[in-house]
Amino acid sequence: MRKILLLVFFFGFSSSIWAQKFTKEAIDAMYVVALGTQQKLSTPSIIKIMAVGDIMMGTNFPDNSYLPPEGKAPFDDVNPILTQADLLFGNLEGTLTDEGENAKRCSDPSKCYSFRSPEAYGKHLEDSGFDVMSIANNHIGDFGEVGIKNTMKTLKKHNIAYAGVFAQPYTIFEKNGITYGFCAFAPNKDCLKIHNLSKAATIVTELKEKTDIVIVSFHGGAEGLKHTHVTRKTERFYGEDRGNVYLFAHTVIDAGADVVLGHGPHVSRAFEIYKNKFIAYSLGNFCTYSRFNLRGIKGYAPIAEISIDLEGNFIEGVLHSAKQIDEIYPFMDEKKAALREIKKLTEEDFPESKLIFKDDGSFLQQQD
Repeated sequence: MRKILLLVFFFGFSSSIWAQKFTKEAIDAMYVVALGTQQKLSTPSIIKIMAVGDIMMGTNFPDNSYLPPEGKAPFDDVNPILTQADLLFGNLEGTLTDEGENAKRCSDPSKCYSFRSPEAYGKHLEDSGFDVMSIANNHIGDFGEVGIKNTMKTLKKHNIAYAGVFAQPYTIFEKNGITYGFCAFAPNKDCLKIHNLSKAATIVTELKEKTDIVIVSFHGGAEGLKHTHVTRKTERFYGEDRGNVYLFAHTVIDAGADVVLGHGPHVSRAFEIYKNKFIAYSLGNFCTYSRFNLRGIKGYAPIAEISIDLEGNFIEGVLHSAKQIDEIYPFMDEKKAALREIKKLTEEDFPESKLIFKDDGSFLQQQD
């Protein structure tokens, strides 16, 4: 009888320990499942990306007269639109630095277009919700290595991802449960080259393996009023090879890019849908205070809003029309001039994309 009681006690005690262990393992397993479910539920099924063109909020070179008066922030009049984005992109056309000497040879500084915005202006970008910026352009080297270093430091301080120079060719960052890869290219000496298609494709392929969505930016194409069309050929301006932006955009999408965002010509260009991926060939000037020619279409400041799925495929978009005039920060344009311009260029340059623009700025791809 005593042996029987000992056996009962032993099995009972063992069962109790096993039950406790099982319960803990079950709870741990359920926690992992619940956490995964929560993450899935919190991850959006549609991503709203907004993109704008060149940003240069004011420069203290050659003197402080090219800085705006204190008070109004650069994006105050367009923030109601910008702050709706899940992800906001822009091209930083210049530097954010309090140090550095002009790296360009200019006998007359007043005619030397070098841009040095105070580092304090980085706060304006953060306040408006910019998540990622291209620094691949012909002005990032205006104040040499010091200017590039301080620009990178300032963007990092304000939690803004960036890429496009040799020290930072690409970046990976996360927002709202989505992991993004970003890289940027330009024809200029301090930047990853837009001409090196094989290198660009390699970077994009590597990013695609590590991230959910890959965004590529380029600064390319000829500049000005006579260069609003995408030629599908190599473009030259002032003797410089500005790249074949059409071939570049298609190459990076073939390599795995989901969104391609262009700038550089200082005018708006067409949109295209290629393999269900969105391309903006130039978003023109957006917030370029003083020192920029903003007459006519150069003053159009489109805000491209696109919705994509988790595979990076284009669903629909909205083109918000803003504009600038000299020494006036961007504001919404009731006449929707940017919409009319990009609609016309898209229909002329890429009729095969079958993009349909509505009067309210929304656009989608017509289905066969």
